[in-house]
Amino acid sequence: MIAPRTMIDFVTAEPFRPFRIYMASGTTFDVGHPEMIKVGRSSVTVHLASDEEEQSAQWREVSLMLMEYIEPLDISAKADPNKN
Repeated sequence: MIAPRTMIDFVTAEPFRPFRIYMASGTTFDVGHPEMIKVGRSSVTVHLASDEEEQSAQWREVSLMLMEYIEPLDISAKADPNKN
């Protein structure tokens, strides 16, 4: 579970650093800009990258209780041994 305060700290960090949310189901959500996420008391609403064919924005509400952890995206890139 991720506490709402922890999520708010990631979203309001200055300078903002893109991050990835890891869910208990194995699903991940990349947040590249603070306007791509809305934080609530028990959930967040995350903007999903839409296909070129689809014009409308897609949002998904996910529970904070089902989140495993969050990490900055630049850390993920450094940790991947296949990246140069």
